[in-house]
Amino acid sequence: MAGTSIDMSKVKQLLQLKQSGMSNRQIAKTLGISRDKANEFVKQAESDPLGIVGLLKLDDPVLDKRMHPGNPAYTDERMEEFLRLLPDFVEQLSRKHVTRQIVWEDYKRMHPDGYERSQFFYHLAQNLKAQKAPTSVLHHEPGLELYVDFAGDTLSYIDMETGEVIKVQTFVSTLACTDYAFVLCVPSQKTEDFLYALRRALEFYGGVPKIVVPDNLKAAVTRADKYEPTINKAMEDMGNHYGFVVIPCQPAKPTQKSLVENQVQMIYHRIYARLQHRQFFSLEELNVAVYELLVRHNQTRMQQRAYTREEHFHAIERMALRDLPETPYLMKRYADVTVQQNGHVYLSCDKHYYSVPWGYTRASCGWSWPPSRWPRSSSSTHVPWEPPAAPSSRRSAVRR
Repeated sequence: MAGTSIDMSKVKQLLQLKQSGMSNRQIAKTLGISRDKANEFVKQAESDPLGIVGLLKLDDPVLDKRMHPGNPAYTDERMEEFLRLLPDFVEQLSRKHVTRQIVWEDYKRMHPDGYERSQFFYHLAQNLKAQKAPTSVLHHEPGLELYVDFAGDTLSYIDMETGEVIKVQTFVSTLACTDYAFVLCVPSQKTEDFLYALRRALEFYGGVPKIVVPDNLKAAVTRADKYEPTINKAMEDMGNHYGFVVIPCQPAKPTQKSLVENQVQMIYHRIYARLQHRQFFSLEELNVAVYELLVRHNQTRMQQRAYTREEHFHAIERMALRDLPETPYLMKRYADVTVQQNGHVYLSCDKHYYSVPWGYTRASCGWSWPPSRWPRSSSSTHVPWEPPAAPSSRRSAVRR
């Protein structure tokens, strides 16, 4: 039974349909499985000493072991060649964007008499599983965590006016419980683009999780630290507006964001690979194509699961998310600026001058900003500072 495993509840449905007299072809069509799989299960059930009636009485784990007894040893000559080439397969799979399908196609080209696709995938998975240390299964609470990150590789579009190829960043997020994904292309990884993409992600999910887990990118974390990271002020404001807490991953701990990293790899295969031969002439056009493939990705049946990410999300996690606020978040900017002699401050973010009251200017008061001789309070309580009133003699001199 090489290839993707089938849930035992579906196997029991198959056996019940066969017991009722339905043909293997009709069973395969009814249950949405291949005809070869249906033939294999029926043949194995009919040859089993318990028969179909006895197999239907077994619990799922017992039936699973009986239908997948395994093979204690491989004596096929193809296995010897497969094991010899296994280190090369592992090395190829460690490269960017290389999938099992690509490795099998190269193997089959060099060994036409070798394993077919399903058996190759099965033996490869078995050997890779044996090489890994056992790990614990993590259970995530619905609506608790949203993991966010930027993909390492970029997408691009062509500027119609200049003909320049504009590279864009790809924002990826996934809910920890259901692995429901969101993807959006933005111009850069700057704070304003990152927060805009995060806002669109929350609108896509239709709710707000309790915790947002970003990587240690500057748009979200000003200073990375294992115990007390400094969160970007704009990110904190957004969290307060939507009602989520920001808990970044620890530095140099990629396993803490394995969910979103795995999602990025799937996005490479299911979105990037399908867009590599297409041209786009605006960011909006590119995002439309990305969204269409994203929907297809979320609606694809997961391996070894009887449902899709979208079905899983709407079944257990959608109602666990908090409601969105009535108004979307508008980003605030913070800056320490110096009042100039002309009574204006300059904001570099929008390259504009803004006037301030005359009492804050150097020319009006005769002191520098900030004041170098302002007395410090011995108390730890912060007292907001206000400029002193200008002397009357100084005002009369200015008036003259």
